[in-house]
Amino acid sequence: MLTNYTEQYLPNGIRLLFMPTDKFKTISMGLFLHQELNPDLAALNALLPAVMEQGSRQYPDKLTLQRKLESLYGADLNADILKSGERHVIAFGCESAHDKFLGENGALLKQGMSVLGSVTGDPLVDNGSFNKDYVNQEKIQLIKDIKAMLNDKATYAYERCIALMCAEEKFGTYKLGTIDDYANIDEEALYHYYKQVFSSNPIDLYVIGDLREQEVLEAAGEAFNFPRNVEQSRLSPTEINRPVQEVRYHEEALPVNQAKLVLGFRTYTAYGDALYCPLLVYSGILGAFPHSKLFMKVREEAGLAYYVHSRLERHKGLMIISAGINYEDYEKALEIIHRQLDDMAAGEISDTELGNTKQGLINRLRSQQDSPIQLISTHLDSSIGGKTYTAEELIAGIEAVGRPEIQAAAERIKLDTVYVLRPREGGSK
Repeated sequence: MLTNYTEQYLPNGIRLLFMPTDKFKTISMGLFLHQELNPDLAALNALLPAVMEQGSRQYPDKLTLQRKLESLYGADLNADILKSGERHVIAFGCESAHDKFLGENGALLKQGMSVLGSVTGDPLVDNGSFNKDYVNQEKIQLIKDIKAMLNDKATYAYERCIALMCAEEKFGTYKLGTIDDYANIDEEALYHYYKQVFSSNPIDLYVIGDLREQEVLEAAGEAFNFPRNVEQSRLSPTEINRPVQEVRYHEEALPVNQAKLVLGFRTYTAYGDALYCPLLVYSGILGAFPHSKLFMKVREEAGLAYYVHSRLERHKGLMIISAGINYEDYEKALEIIHRQLDDMAAGEISDTELGNTKQGLINRLRSQQDSPIQLISTHLDSSIGGKTYTAEELIAGIEAVGRPEIQAAAERIKLDTVYVLRPREGGSK
């Protein structure tokens, strides 16, 4: 499987991670700037890639930039903001066709990198500020995105539970910030912030394709040669050991037909922990697949949930159970969920549940090897988590998990927060 990255540093301190492979017919690149998750900076971090994606000094508007990408046989450029543990990551990606299929003799690698380098290292600036129109239109769009979350009640309930559970931690910050945060950001303040973080914060540049390391290094050195400080900012690790004093219950009423139940747990097991693979299997058996206990017991047998599942936040060490229920079934659904947790802790797991879950997790890992974007994402996760797993190591770790290891992971898990979003006319509990 594809895990053979090489690591180099460009003269300005950008870390270049290159994976040579002939498996794909594309050249895939990703640039990631790492910042700490911080409520005071969240809106700035979200707004920055949205504005930068609109154009650069060389390609001063979206149309000019798009025409350049089309000339590279339909290359794709995108920007995003990621929340991973207590890390806020400004992300840019570029994918193009490979030269060898088009007779371009290396031109697509250099030109693709040049476009990505132009957008990230040489943005459109006017008198020491970003373009005012671009900043204003992207502020409006991000505010719309924040408001739109309220229309997706499952996402809203999930984010509310996280915000309440981690109210005194950086992780409680929503990745787009709050609507009020955007009021004080103008084009000058945003450009000042750009200069600060792009000169001082850690940056990773990923490249995947059938290429030679030297040509990648040379192309990257030309495209990403903007000045940066020799001393880079050191980012704090994600806090995972906050104790649970008592379970907190929160209830909110909105005009909804279906209640949303969200339970937040602290697993005290993060990405680099020895019990990480047992925790993966634990969550899989509990609620990550159609054969999982929550789905079978709460939805199929009791008929109490429209949906129910569990998911892990691997860097923060959290497990979240989400369910869509009728509000009058709240107590019964909660009781059945707790019963499944008790069964897991007691090792009451069938061979079929264990075997199907392991196979499901392994299939997911193997499918990730077929996508360069997934390969980059997986390695970025490893980098943020402080431990690099190869796919083979994770598969071997999953295959080795038995009931004793699952019970050891289960012993650490503590319920922290229960949140329910209920209909306004559903009574009070």
